[in-house]
Formats: sequence, C-alpha cells, structure tokens
Amino acid sequence: MRRLSLTVAVGFSLLLLAAQAQAQQIYGEYVETRSADVYTGPCYGNSEMGLAGNQAILAWRVQKGSWDGVKLDGLSVVGVARASATLGDPYGNPYPAKAVLIFDERATAEQRAALQAFAQAMTGELLKNVVRTESAPISIELSYHGEHPMSAQVQAGNLAWIRTRMISDKDHLCGNEDVFYPPLAQTAHAMPSVAMLDEFKGQGLGVSWMAREKRSAFVGNFAR
Repeated sequence: MRRLSLTVAVGFSLLLLAAQAQAQQIYGEYVETRSADVYTGPCYGNSEMGLAGNQAILAWRVQKGSWDGVKLDGLSVVGVARASATLGDPYGNPYPAKAVLIFDERATAEQRAALQAFAQAMTGELLKNVVRTESAPISIELSYHGEHPMSAQVQAGNLAWIRTRMISDKDHLCGNEDVFYPPLAQTAHAMPSVAMLDEFKGQGLGVSWMAREKRSAFVGNFAR
C-alpha cells in the first residue's frame, strides 16, 4: 500500500511538472540589431570594440504561449538598450545598461507586465533597468526559405525601425568573417543578417541613431 501511494504521488508530481512546463511554453520570432557588426572578421570586430556596440534593438513577436500564466498569443514587445560598453566584449562590463520597452498597443496592463518579465528573462541584465515604457502599434514580419529566416522588417510606431536582408558575397570584406558576437537574447535559431536600416528615435536613453547596411543583425526564432 505504501509503495502504491508513493507511486501515485510521484506520478502526480510528474504530471504537475509537465502541466506547468506546458503552461509556460512560449515561442515566436526574434529580430535584433546593434551598433557593432556581429558577422565580421576579428580585425574589424576588434577595431569596433570599446568604440561601438553599446546600443541595441531587440524585437519579439509571440506566436503562441503564456508567461507568468498570462496569455500572449500574437503580441509583440521591443526593447531598446544603451549599455555602458560594447555588448559582448569579454574584457568590458556593459552593465548597468538603460532600457526602453515598447509594448504592443493591444496588450492589457497585465499582458504588458508579462511581456516585460518575458523580455527581461530572455536577456538577463540587458533590459533590467527600464527607464521608460511606451505603447505603440508594432509590426514584425519575417520572410523564410524553408525553415530558415531570410529577412525581417520591424516597426514600433514612430520610435524604432529595423529592415534586414541576407548576407551575400559582397558583404565579405576580409574573407574570414564569422559570427563574432552571439545574439543578446536566448534563441532557438538565429541567422546573422545585414541591417539595411537600424533606427531609434525615442526618448529615455539620451541618444537616437540611424545606421544602414551594417552586418549587425540577427533574425530568428525563440522557444522556451
């Protein structure tokens, strides 16, 4: 009888854990740009280190899933960050960073809180210090070749824009390019891309920017 009770208890615990994992599962599309090349050779990458790469835009579109028990299907969130040093520099400390969060205008107050918790969980320290929040219409569109993302377009109201394209032969400047920096957020799959446009015009960070044709983007998917 005791063994049967223990078996039932263990079985119930496993079912509870499975239900919690299923309830927490969330997946969708991810786009990132930053102010340093992420696909480059060491010579070029090292020349930017300490001088650039402290700014970033990160965009998520939830296809399906919940966070903290709040359903987020179809909603988007964009994080814009200005760090204290080059993001990804193993010899520098980019934190604390300042962050602006732009929430999908369709999100409720409860969903905005869940979107913020989600974005912060996916990025660690990067979006921890939120100095300003905004609400805006957000459009995130990816094009695919099979299962591989090819390009992306992101617009967050009149605050932030991203347009990317695939890396081509003309983007190989020194011949030994590779992924110099990994993505700033957790991803299931991400491809380096060229940012045809990387622009932020919002307030809160003390800086705005616009960059074109820089090998500074990632396009991919997330699942957690």
